[in-house]
Amino acid sequence: MPAGEAGMKAIVIGASGGIGSAVTSALEQDGRYGDVLKLSRAQTGLDLTDEATIRQAAIAARDSLGAVDLIFDATGGLEINGQGPEKTIRAIDPGSMAQQFAVNAIGPALLLKHFSPLLRKDGLAVFATLSARVGSIGDNRLGGWISYRAAKAALNQIVRTAAIEIARSHPQAVVVALHPGTVDTQLSAKFNRNHEVFAPSQAAVQLLAVVDGLDASQTGSFLAYDGSVIEW
Repeated sequence: MPAGEAGMKAIVIGASGGIGSAVTSALEQDGRYGDVLKLSRAQTGLDLTDEATIRQAAIAARDSLGAVDLIFDATGGLEINGQGPEKTIRAIDPGSMAQQFAVNAIGPALLLKHFSPLLRKDGLAVFATLSARVGSIGDNRLGGWISYRAAKAALNQIVRTAAIEIARSHPQAVVVALHPGTVDTQLSAKFNRNHEVFAPSQAAVQLLAVVDGLDASQTGSFLAYDGSVIEW
C-alpha cells in the first residue's frame, strides 16, 4: 500500500467480529485513512448467506466512498449453528458442510463479486480476505476438520481465480488470502490449545503490516500473518 498517503479509503467487512473490530480500530488510528467503512450483519445487516444484502451494501459503499484503497474481509466461521469441526469423516453431515461452504467460501466469493469493482483503478488497491492455514492441501498432515478445511481450500481457489480476472480491469489490484494465526476470539476459543495465540489487536497489526508490504506482483497469493507464503 502507498506509504504516507493521506485520505485513503477502506472498507472492513465483518467489522463487529474479534479480528474485524481490531482491524477497524487499527485503520482508524492510521493517519493515512480518512474513511473507514464498517460493515457486518450485526451493524449494517450485511449477511454472507443473502446476496441481496451484499449487493445493497456494495451499492451504498460505492455511493458514499467511491473508489477505495483497501477492502478487508474479516468474515468466517469455525463453529456454525452450534456445529464445530468434525474430527473424522464418519461425522460429516451434509447440512453442516453446506453451511461451512456458505460462510467460508460462497460468502467471500459474493463479496468479491460485488465489492471488487470498488477498488481504485488509478493506483495500488488491496482486497484481503481471511483464510486459514488448515485450508492448505499441501500442508495437511493431521486430517480432520474436513468441511472447514475444504471450505477454506475452496476460498483459496476463489481468491486465486478472482485475482486473475480482476487484474484485467484493475492492473494494480492485489487480491490475497491471509492466514491470521490463532487469534483469541470467540471463533477460536474452544480450539486454541497447543497453539501460539495472538490478541486481536496484535493480529490486526500483523495482518495490516502484510497488506502494507504488498505489490501487484503478489495478487492471488496465500500469505501468513508474518508475510510468508503458504503452499496451496
